[in-house]
Amino acid sequence: MASILNKIKISWINGRIKSHQTKHDFNSSFLPIRTSYLESIKANKLKILDLKYKNQLLPFEIKAGIKSDFVQKEFDEAKQEIEDKFSWKERAAKQALIRNNAQDTGELENLKIEKNNILASIKDKFYLETPLKTDVEAYESNKKIINEAYHLKVQKIEEKFSSKLAAFVTKINISIESHQIALKLLKTSLSKVEVNVKKEVFDEDIVLKIDNLSMYFGGLKAVDKLSFEVKEGEVFGLIGPNGAGKTTVFNCITRFYKPSDGDIYFKNNLNEIVHLNDIAVHNVIKEGIVRTFQNVEMIWELNIIDNLLVAAHTMYRSGFFGHLFNSRLLRQEEIVMRKKAEKILLDLDLLQYGYQYPLGLPYGILKKIELARTLMINPKLIILDEPAAGLNDAETTGLADTIKKIQKDYQATIFLVEHDMGLVMDICDTVCAISFGQKLAIGTPKEIQSSKVVQEAYLGGE
Repeated sequence: MASILNKIKISWINGRIKSHQTKHDFNSSFLPIRTSYLESIKANKLKILDLKYKNQLLPFEIKAGIKSDFVQKEFDEAKQEIEDKFSWKERAAKQALIRNNAQDTGELENLKIEKNNILASIKDKFYLETPLKTDVEAYESNKKIINEAYHLKVQKIEEKFSSKLAAFVTKINISIESHQIALKLLKTSLSKVEVNVKKEVFDEDIVLKIDNLSMYFGGLKAVDKLSFEVKEGEVFGLIGPNGAGKTTVFNCITRFYKPSDGDIYFKNNLNEIVHLNDIAVHNVIKEGIVRTFQNVEMIWELNIIDNLLVAAHTMYRSGFFGHLFNSRLLRQEEIVMRKKAEKILLDLDLLQYGYQYPLGLPYGILKKIELARTLMINPKLIILDEPAAGLNDAETTGLADTIKKIQKDYQATIFLVEHDMGLVMDICDTVCAISFGQKLAIGTPKEIQSSKVVQEAYLGGE
């Protein structure tokens, strides 16, 4: 009875830890985004104010013959407008001559003269050679008045946004600190409760442990007492002939299949060792495990960024009613997730496809987008089922570079099944070869290449 109560208490404490960790991570991500947003609003207001100030001063500058940058800009815009207008008139006149098969009767020349006259009058309007003394004096006095009003408004805007930003930063930092304190206390409580609870323990560098895994389909042994360990941060390859049981192993890890026998342990994002056999299939992703499939699985009606946002559904704290009424929390979370999606696409050189739809994009790009989508939940383990299937040599090379980048920049462990031995030997740190559901050999790519047992399984015996 005490053991059951301890397990319930551990489960409750772990739930509280995950809740505080999620809130802490959200606030940490939202702080720079909201700060940048407030700074951009302030910059836009200052830009509009500056433009208003220059427009107020413009008539006085023109009358005083002041050749400022703003006067030049207004002159260039007026000049371009006339150029565009007469360009269309000249084009229409030329087309009329072609249609009528007539000779130029001077209409084009007249249009050119009219355009030059208008441009000259505009230049005279903007650039007075001999301005009146009273206009120069009026410019000086009005410039002083407008300048003082401008700087006063700038000061008010700066003060308003500085106050608003400081209040927001203080509020978020207090929230982050409170979650940090709560996490520390909860972890201390957890360590006390776990003293009397037997737990699976394995080396610090291990992230996944398969122990005597078996999967039977009637009399067929798809996986037979398979055991291996995957180290944290490595690219681990599972290879074998067709029908060896590779995808079945993946399906057991992700709980698509319930193993007939054996245990699967995983060290999740909170560094807890969880028994995956006890995890529901829809909760596996919450532990930090994601996977791709042999075929490209996209929502074709959504653009690429929205496809990535769909993958982040488990990261949202806002519930049903938050989505129903478009709550403030939901809007904030959507901002954070959209920025995250854009950053992932930028990191993987896919941002140019962000607002395109998947239909019609090259197959190699879609494969990379699937990889990008897995990063939305900060995965600890990414499972790839034949990622290079259907790719040409150039696309496979690009995919290999993408996998290496994800491994390095996102500190993710990659676990893949692949038939392309060139890709496996190029990117994998460890390779496990299986046949008929049983382990043949495990080691570095070179060791697997030179293994006679593996060669026999692939090529047949003498």
